[in-house]
This record gives sequence, structure tokens and C-alpha cells, in this order.
Amino acid sequence: MERLLTCWNFLRRYKYHVAIFVFLLIIGVLDENSLYTQYQRHVEIGNLQREINKYQSQYDAETAQLQALRNDPSSVERMARERYFMKRPNEDVFVFVNDSAETSSETLSR
Repeated sequence: MERLLTCWNFLRRYKYHVAIFVFLLIIGVLDENSLYTQYQRHVEIGNLQREINKYQSQYDAETAQLQALRNDPSSVERMARERYFMKRPNEDVFVFVNDSAETSSETLSR
């Protein structure tokens, strides 16, 4: 009983300090809109904004490429040759493959 009375006297004496501490605890940590949660959301917004910028630049580049394909027949031929290894009937196509990993493992095993 004496302990309870001591706690009650402490709370009566420092009631404003306790109220401020509880308020800061709720606002800073415990609330669903606490400062910590707001910081996490701020970081996530930054990450999402960088991702949006990346996709926007990719979209712009591909839109420019599409316009070039629609307007210039030589760009269609260039794309077909570079990406799909297409050729004219009288040409030969050579594809060089970089197999440095296989070559280095063969060298080490000898």
C-alpha cells in the first residue's frame, strides 16, 4: 500500500512531466502516424520516385525509337539487323560470342 501511495505522490508532483513524456512516446513511436513511420514512408517515396524516373526515361527512349521506326525505313532495317540478326539474301552473318569464362576454366584445368 505504501508503494502505491509513493507512486501516486510521484505522479501528482510530476504530472506535467509525465503527461509530456506519454504524449511524446505516443507521437514518436506508438502511433500509426508516428515520426518513425513517417520517416519510413519518406524513404519509400524516395525509392518509388527514383523507380518512376527510371521507367519514364525508358519510356521516352522507346517512344523516340518507335517514332524513328515509323518514319524512317532504314531504321527498321538497322533494328532488324542488330537485334534479330536478319540479313539480305546475298549476305552472310557472323555472330561472335564472348566465351571468356569457358576459356579461362579450360586454361585453369590444364
